[in-house]
Amino acid sequence: MTLDGSKPIFNREVLAEESFATYANPLVSEAIEHVSALQEDADAEKLHKLRIALRRLRTLVWAYQPILDEKFDSQQLAVLKFLAGAAGNTRDWDILIKLVEKDSDQALLDAFMRYRKETAEKSAGILRSAHLDKTLRNAVSEANRELNTRPARTPLRKFARERVKTAQRQLEKRMRRASKAGTSNYNSYHDVRKAGKKVRYLVEFFEPLLKKKQRDGLKGLKRLQKHFGALNDVVASRDLIDAHCSSLPAGVDATPALRALEKQQKRQIKAASKLL
Repeated sequence: MTLDGSKPIFNREVLAEESFATYANPLVSEAIEHVSALQEDADAEKLHKLRIALRRLRTLVWAYQPILDEKFDSQQLAVLKFLAGAAGNTRDWDILIKLVEKDSDQALLDAFMRYRKETAEKSAGILRSAHLDKTLRNAVSEANRELNTRPARTPLRKFARERVKTAQRQLEKRMRRASKAGTSNYNSYHDVRKAGKKVRYLVEFFEPLLKKKQRDGLKGLKRLQKHFGALNDVVASRDLIDAHCSSLPAGVDATPALRALEKQQKRQIKAASKLL
């Protein structure tokens, strides 16, 4: 099934070079729709949906790396990463507030809510001024022009299976590395989470083209993302508090919240390590 819900018939003659826009355009339209909604208010859910659309678009650009110009590819990934980061900052505060709500007094929660409001307004401003509709449509147009003028032609079915296989190998490599690193090395767990997300998005993109073995891992990937995502939420929340401790109002103490997050992190790392 394509991103717009239709059910196209694939055959071996369909080319990867001709198919980029088929996958990219629905994501671009979705991102533009979410940005337009931000004109009314900096709603965290809208920002989150925008971040997901941009992350999926980044994964698609990564998939096409072997047949795109290296400079173009690097520039687009950097732009999409920046925009997705801006879209996600508000939700980071929402996650933090939810995680520490029971272990914080009202003064601390009020401070966090103020930071969250300021972040939402700043993020929405960045995204509104980024001219996202023009930026993304131009990127897709440029990629199409480059892909369709290539002398070589790449069957889409073969291309999709190879790119998913490459991403799966990266995930397996990072899982082995994290398993050897132990529970004290969070960065290795974060790398597993990112690699798992990439595989999941690619499988969702190319599912009708893949072998059964490649499709069957989707359920396990979702479970992996759930556990590693929960761990990432706790670590990111601790980092967020550390970054703002010095600017908290006088008399407001974040120590109980930090202690609670430290305990949660230990539990989440144990749960994530079992999946390795």
